[in-house]
Amino acid sequence: MMKMLQRRAILALIAAACGLLGACSVMPTTAKVDVLEPTQARPAVVPVAAVGNGSLFQNASYRPLYETYRARMVGDILNVTIVEKIAAKQESTSSVEKTGATSASVSAIPLLKAEQLAKLSLSAGGTSSNTFDGKGTTESSHNFVGTITATVIEVLPNGHLVISGEKQIGVNKNVELLRFSGQVDPTTIQPGNTVASTQVANVRIEQRGRGAQADAQGIGWLAHFFLSILPI
Repeated sequence: MMKMLQRRAILALIAAACGLLGACSVMPTTAKVDVLEPTQARPAVVPVAAVGNGSLFQNASYRPLYETYRARMVGDILNVTIVEKIAAKQESTSSVEKTGATSASVSAIPLLKAEQLAKLSLSAGGTSSNTFDGKGTTESSHNFVGTITATVIEVLPNGHLVISGEKQIGVNKNVELLRFSGQVDPTTIQPGNTVASTQVANVRIEQRGRGAQADAQGIGWLAHFFLSILPI
């Protein structure tokens, strides 16, 4: 009797362990945007040999006096105006209709006269009809507006700038995080060293929160486990 109870206890422990392992396999995951890392960069220090020619203007440290400042080197910053509007709508309509009819009759039977055959009325007929109507509509709309200052983390051989940046704001144990990365053509940079996100290639934008407020909006692992078994 004791051995039977011990065996049942071991089986119960094994079942509980399997249940926990199954729950771990369905832990809720967080969607992640592949923002380029790192989100900041510092320009490399280039040693410049001192030139003792007595001149006031040196080529190594020369900056045009009336130059309009634009980001063009690693470590420079660029103001990005995020204006992303995405709207999509799809409608579909399907209609199928099919109708069929058939009829058959017997005109002659061996050893049976026509008058007798007419009295029997040996004939058959049938009709069939099939109708289907289907309609579907899908609509999605997203609007994202904001500003962020990004850092040039790489200069490509064609002169394009790879930028990346992030902004974190913490209020009362909650943190709002905004991350951005993309590729900029220097010719699209406007006065004021700004560029619109609609003119940035390979845009990656991520906005999410961390803290008690974000945790309250998520689903727990135990509820996620039961929903994976009975998704009702």
